[in-house]
Amino acid sequence: MKTKRNLSGIYFRSQDETGRWGNTCFEDLDEARQDEIMNGYDKEALMRLAKKLADTLNTIGEQFDIAAE
Repeated sequence: MKTKRNLSGIYFRSQDETGRWGNTCFEDLDEARQDEIMNGYDKEALMRLAKKLADTLNTIGEQFDIAAE
């Protein structure tokens, strides 16, 4: 199971292991639920999702002064 980090702010309704419903960030969803969401998106929506996730990565890199080598 993934650690819930809530980094991107892109929330979706999801059901946890206990059956309770709540809001979960896209990156914290399991891969099957991510696929389900993206399969329902058109090209423009996928582009917005990718840009928001890229912006989140950049913000985290700036905040912690990290970069891949």
